[in-house]
Amino acid sequence: MSFPLKINKVVLICIGIILLQAVLLFAMGHPWICKCEFIKLWEGNPNSSNNSQHLTDWYTYSHVIHGFIFYFLLWLFPATRKLSFFKKLGIAIFVESFWEVLENTPFIINRYRAATISLDYFGDSVINSVSDTIFMIVGYIASYKLPVWSIVVTAIFFELFVLYFIRDNLTLNIIMLVYPLDAIRIWQGGG
Repeated sequence: MSFPLKINKVVLICIGIILLQAVLLFAMGHPWICKCEFIKLWEGNPNSSNNSQHLTDWYTYSHVIHGFIFYFLLWLFPATRKLSFFKKLGIAIFVESFWEVLENTPFIINRYRAATISLDYFGDSVINSVSDTIFMIVGYIASYKLPVWSIVVTAIFFELFVLYFIRDNLTLNIIMLVYPLDAIRIWQGGG
């Protein structure tokens, strides 16, 4: 089955956005892959210098949730409701890619290091960042295909699962980035 030419252009634009994200991150000084010079499917130690350097890690779950959130927001606003699935996906990819580049600027990296327990965080590798965007796409497509209740249950499960294992998740990440709380920082540090 092939899509009409108009949709293929949107898909090409989406791929272009992700490639631009990769090029910008590399131009900003981020390595293509982990400085350890190999690629792992999963990095399970959130306190390792290899965190945010490989294909997936504990924060991959947050990027799937980004996809859930973007799908909901693009459905919610009347201005975007009439757009095609691919155009809305393109908007979501643009927003995620923009965040991935912004997240890897010295300003945000230093904010994470100052406000959270992520003292050794120096930004993502390019492959990790692009993988994060791909997992946002997975979450977005899941939101399109699955019942709303299953997306809500999955998001809650992901948040609680990650919270249990690493004392962090998307919710705490946002709180600590926007309005850091000492009580959360102490608890995340094991206190």
